[in-house]
Amino acid sequence: MYTLNCKGRLMTLNRPRIMGVINTNTDSFYPGSRAPLITTIVQRAEKMLGEGADIIDIGGQSTRPGSKRISAQEEIQRTVPAIEGILQRFPDALISIDTYSPEVAKAAVNAGASMVNDISSGDMDKTMIDTVAGLQTPYICMHMQGTPERMQENPQYEEVTTAVVDYLIQKVKQCRDAGIRDIIIDPGFGFGKTIGHNFSLLKNLSLLQIIQCPVLVGLSRKSTIYKVLKITPEEALNGTTVLNTIALMNGAHILRVHDVKEAKEAITLFMAYQRGEPLQ
Repeated sequence: MYTLNCKGRLMTLNRPRIMGVINTNTDSFYPGSRAPLITTIVQRAEKMLGEGADIIDIGGQSTRPGSKRISAQEEIQRTVPAIEGILQRFPDALISIDTYSPEVAKAAVNAGASMVNDISSGDMDKTMIDTVAGLQTPYICMHMQGTPERMQENPQYEEVTTAVVDYLIQKVKQCRDAGIRDIIIDPGFGFGKTIGHNFSLLKNLSLLQIIQCPVLVGLSRKSTIYKVLKITPEEALNGTTVLNTIALMNGAHILRVHDVKEAKEAITLFMAYQRGEPLQ
């Protein structure tokens, strides 16, 4: 059983956990995740926590394919007030900062965040891993081929799961050598990968267990779902639940989602299936 030390608070992964997504911007791929106003952010956090979210993931920089980078200062202005606003209302909430900027990570943790979620695993800023080691928070390492601006132009792999596993093994070693104790790995669905790559990764997700770190999966409302079904992100909730259930059956420990209630239901049913009894 994995545990995460979130700035002195221990989270056990004795059951799958839920990370609810709140984007403090106006250009993330799913409009339903956008919450640029503090009042909206706090209301959304209240709803997610009430529905069973274990972690709230706050992001100020959109990382959708083709997204444009903003400055660290603008990202801080978008995320730090959100973190402070949530914690003022819900002081026990666990908050993750979704950023690849060490400057933003520092500001967010100083404001009360207790986890760093980096889509680049330190590749977009070489000081990030040492920064997180100094912050003494859990670190989410994700695999991404390329950068958000160009990652979907022509992603290619000899074999995608092998490439992702090899990359994450190397990153986990780098993090441990730097002094990061709690590392979560994310295969990076949709980040420099075709629909075929994503389904291959999902089918072989259990192979990531060789790394001996908890696995986070972010499939919620992504193009792998809505393009296959020929629908929109707004219509992709049912498909999200289907793929999240497959991910749970293949070893996912954390689901990163826009829709907490439905993820909680999927986990409850999955655990009833696994143990023969419902989650209490």
